[in-house]
Amino acid sequence: MTRGNQRDRDRERAQARKPQAKGKDDGLTPEQRRERDAKALQEKAAKKAGQASAAGGDTKNKGTAKK
Repeated sequence: MTRGNQRDRDRERAQARKPQAKGKDDGLTPEQRRERDAKALQEKAAKKAGQASAAGGDTKNKGTAKK
């Protein structure tokens, strides 16, 4: 008995089981994506700096302890 199209059918089934890629389809060019990410990082850093100054500014060696 021959199994001519079994490989093709299996590939189709495997493709159907995979979740669709959704990360790359945001409609932005690489340059626009870089700008968006840089802005997000700056906002995150500003927020963290604001929290550190509100907490007394004692951020020296915070979270770097070795176990």
